This record gives sequence, structure tokens and C-alpha cells, in this order.
Amino acid sequence: MAEKNISLADQAYEIIKENIMNLTYPPGMTLTESRLTHELGMSRSPVRSAIQMLQKEGLIVSDYYKSMIVKEITDEDITELYQIRELFEGAAFKLIFTSGRHEEYSYRIEEKIVRMCAASSDLYAWELADTAMHMEIISIFENERINRIYENNLTELVRIGLYSIKNGMAIPKTNENLKKMVQYMRKGNYEKSFAILKADHFGTGKNTALSGLHNI
Repeated sequence: MAEKNISLADQAYEIIKENIMNLTYPPGMTLTESRLTHELGMSRSPVRSAIQMLQKEGLIVSDYYKSMIVKEITDEDITELYQIRELFEGAAFKLIFTSGRHEEYSYRIEEKIVRMCAASSDLYAWELADTAMHMEIISIFENERINRIYENNLTELVRIGLYSIKNGMAIPKTNENLKKMVQYMRKGNYEKSFAILKADHFGTGKNTALSGLHNI
């Protein structure tokens, strides 16, 4: 019985977390045990365990009245996370070229872009694939601490990315721009390839995320 409860709790955790990440449960939404048990078709025990796990991760918080609320995302969150992304990925992208590994990484990043293109009709799946592409860029550091910073902020990065898409960051255009970035990488052109990454993912991405936050 204990193993079954643990399994159900894990299932509840994964479902609720995905609903938070894909904005089915948007930031600021109030959640209740009764609503979640009804939607998941589970008893209160596994749902309660899942809620506790998500509270430890900070994805579900309690307000002054002890209501359970999906963690908000603020302008400051978006600005800080894009600052982290630009600092790390800007340095990583430069290292890819100075280390002479730009051709190798053009193929590694291209593999992630192919997955993004395949997921274009599913906003959440596309955003997960986009996040994997960014993780590929920083893999050049071979630094587990940097990887953990990204992993620890994965939920926020995905939610923020969805704000960008919902407020005008066009997936087809982004995919095509990334394909051009890869071609410039393969030719050893750092300036043109980085200009695409900077414009699309540090500029447009941030600006549309901020606008999307206010419109959702």
C-alpha cells in the first residue's frame, strides 16, 4: 500500500508540476486540495504529498490567508533570469569559437533545433526543446554548478519562455533564425551567429516575456 501511495504521489507531483510549467495553472492561481483531487481523480493523500513537494520547491506558496497559490513571476524575475542567461550563454558562445569547437557545436545545437522544429505545434514541447538548446550552449563550460543554476531555474525559464511565445515571439521565425545561426557557426562567423542568438533570445525573448506577463 505504501508503494502504491508513493507512486500516486509521484504521479500527482508530475501532473501538477507540468500544469504549472505549461501555464494551465498560471502564476497567482489559487489551488485547493479538493480541486486537484477532482481533476487528477485521486484521493487527498497523494495529492497532499505532491503539494508538499511542490511547496518545498517553491512552486506553490501560501499567502497571508494560508491559501495555496501558484508562485508568481515578476518583472524582476524575468530581468534577473535573462541577465543570467545572457551572461552565461554569451561567455559560452564565445568560448565555443575561441576553443575552435564551433563546427562541432553547430551540429550539436542543430540537433536541438531539429527537435524544436518538430515540436512547433506544441508550445510547451517547443519551449522544453528550446531550453535544451540553451543547455547545449552552456555545456561547453563542463561546469556542473552552472548546469545546476539552469536546472534550479528550469520551471521559471520555461514559464517565462511561454510568456514570450504567447505575446509575439513567433516560433517559425525563431526556428528559421536559429537555422541561420547554425550555418554561420559552421562557417566560423562568430559575429553573425551570436548576433542572432542575442537578438532573438536575449532581446526579443526578454521583451515579449515582460509584455506577456502583463497581458496574461
